[in-house]
Amino acid sequence: MILQTDTQNSGTNVPTASQTVGPFFSIGMCQQRLSNLVPADLSTGTEVLTIRGRVLDGDGQGVPDAILEIWRADRNGNYTGAQNECDSSGVPGGFGRIPTNQRGEFEFQTVKPGSIVSNTGEVQAPHLAVLIFMRGLLKQLVTRIYFPQESDNECDAALKAVPAERRHTLIAAQPGSDKNELQWHVHLQGDSETVFFEA
Repeated sequence: MILQTDTQNSGTNVPTASQTVGPFFSIGMCQQRLSNLVPADLSTGTEVLTIRGRVLDGDGQGVPDAILEIWRADRNGNYTGAQNECDSSGVPGGFGRIPTNQRGEFEFQTVKPGSIVSNTGEVQAPHLAVLIFMRGLLKQLVTRIYFPQESDNECDAALKAVPAERRHTLIAAQPGSDKNELQWHVHLQGDSETVFFEA
């Protein structure tokens, strides 16, 4: 707990809230909505994916004030880092910030990133890194979205570390015939709880 000096009351120490997000969470985080992770220099024929889903609490109810931050590698499996790779507003390529609506729903557009190969030759399947912020969380949740029917999923170290019966919580589903429309839900608790990683 942080003690704050009250200058109007003879220097009395008044405790402030321990939750750093405080009552200003949506004011500070939701104003800059970045739901398009599609690069401006999109080459002809590149498929744009739309991913929809909901953030659900332990009772299956939508969380209306969650925020998903998405980090995406490029099509060569590289993450943007240089300043000259940012857009005109200074936002790095491959970054998104999407608030949920009153029903806990979110939607964003992206291209599928490439596989990431480490210096040791370890392959990470194409995926999106996801950070989840919401009221009541003092520390963000970290998870991933993998893509269905992706051959590299079989050799991804993070997926292999997850029990087989829970891996589906990290892999987006294709609910219809359109392969560019994917669905992925976040279950915060319960039998279908999404796998979260240590940050």
